[in-house]
Amino acid sequence: MEAYTDFASVYDIFMDDTPYEVWADFLCALIEKHGISKPCVFRGDNGDDEEEILKSERNLVLDLGCGTGTLTELLYQRGYDMIGVDNSEDMLNIALAKREKTGSEILYLCQDMRELDLYSTVGTVVCVCDSINYLLEDGEVDATFALVHNYLYPGGIFIFDFNTVYKYEKVIGDTTIAENREECSFIWENFYHEKERINEYDLTIFAKEDTGLFRRFAETHLQRGYTLSEMTAFVEKAGMEVVLVLDADTHESPEADSERIYVVARESKK
Repeated sequence: MEAYTDFASVYDIFMDDTPYEVWADFLCALIEKHGISKPCVFRGDNGDDEEEILKSERNLVLDLGCGTGTLTELLYQRGYDMIGVDNSEDMLNIALAKREKTGSEILYLCQDMRELDLYSTVGTVVCVCDSINYLLEDGEVDATFALVHNYLYPGGIFIFDFNTVYKYEKVIGDTTIAENREECSFIWENFYHEKERINEYDLTIFAKEDTGLFRRFAETHLQRGYTLSEMTAFVEKAGMEVVLVLDADTHESPEADSERIYVVARESKK
């Protein structure tokens, strides 16, 4: 079953307590400290000057797995020229509606991250909210990271997070979560497949229609847990070097019980 179809219509409702502003500030701080992309003083035509064109590429930030574009918009508001890529048309339609409302100039592309195809290099790639965990095979991670490296401007950085094996195995695996809202409710059942290290999310959602009646629909999502050592190996194999790793909750060095880990990697072999 394809993920993020009907669920896209209620995604922002269930994510309304997500600290996107905090995430945006954190990502901006990482870019400022480790990256090469700079917020734009003004946005406009860069003309045909080669130096200005290269500078504009260096300052581009790609939000890979951008979903409904909430974080993409926040990074744009902080001055970055943004590209958003996602493989769900339904999620991107919501992102486009936000763009129309805010008047931002974000370029959105409907693409699978395993087949990323950009028109230029970018100075920064961010991929957060466990989008990488949707890659279920080593080869899919290899392909994605190789493409990220290919499209990174020399010296550019790749910031991503991932859920760990520990999180799926010890924290949310085989648990059921339910939440009730006035306009929609959901039942989220988790089934952890230990051999494959894959967590199966079975979502049942009840969404209120304009008629006042509730529509029921279901989606199944699959995510694979990874270890930090595996992610480090993927990064290096793709031709990048690991600059920084942090526990997503503490912003300290990861521990054995870290549930989500941030990685900052730099393009290093062009």
